[in-house]
Amino acid sequence: MSIRSEAELEKMQIIGRIVRATLDAMTAAVQPGVTTSELDGIALATLTRHGAESSPPKAYGFPGTACISVNDEAIHGIPGCRVLAEGDLVKLDVTAEKDGFVADAAVTVRAGNVSVEAEALARCAESAFRMGMRAAQVGSRVYEIGRAVEREVYRCGFSVLKDFCGHGVGRAIHEEPTIPNHFDPRYRTKLTEGLVITVEPIISAGNGRAERGSDRWTIRTADGSMAAHHEHTMVITRTGPQLLTAA
Repeated sequence: MSIRSEAELEKMQIIGRIVRATLDAMTAAVQPGVTTSELDGIALATLTRHGAESSPPKAYGFPGTACISVNDEAIHGIPGCRVLAEGDLVKLDVTAEKDGFVADAAVTVRAGNVSVEAEALARCAESAFRMGMRAAQVGSRVYEIGRAVEREVYRCGFSVLKDFCGHGVGRAIHEEPTIPNHFDPRYRTKLTEGLVITVEPIISAGNGRAERGSDRWTIRTADGSMAAHHEHTMVITRTGPQLLTAA
């Protein structure tokens, strides 16, 4: 969507803060011994307390409140009885709506002490996000975001899962335009003032190929390597992107 009034901006800011609060509450609970279902319960309780709803169950029938993906699971992991272990990389992805406005964000959280590689991968997802955000300027084409993300990921020695990308957001979970995580000149949409998008590097320590799990939701790395994910919702302004889901 494109924000056209102060009232719309305020509503996007409200749902952005709620998504951020939900991720913060879940992050604080990540530790060895906790189940992904327990984390999902925290997401549900937090959203309910703020008068918001999870979007994926409504839009797509996703069987959970938040997407919770562990280790080689990159995105769309279903919460359940899995018990987190020391060294796990846990991706928490929350998309929520209130008063008809939607925001989306994800973080990669360490369960206890993680390996050197896992730590570097999680940090790379964050730095690739920052590079992509810097490229998100009025008049830029969306492939410039992808180029910035890909360059940073390769600099860190990792790979982009090229089949997955950021997107427009605001009135629905997935809107135009597509925001690639790699350079592809076919993605030529220009960013305009007021446009609301997500930038979300989804990366792996392996070759970057992915496959869908038997549950038909979970996307994992094909080679079993660790994955990381970092995402925020932002509005494009003439002075640069304004983050809506960041603390």
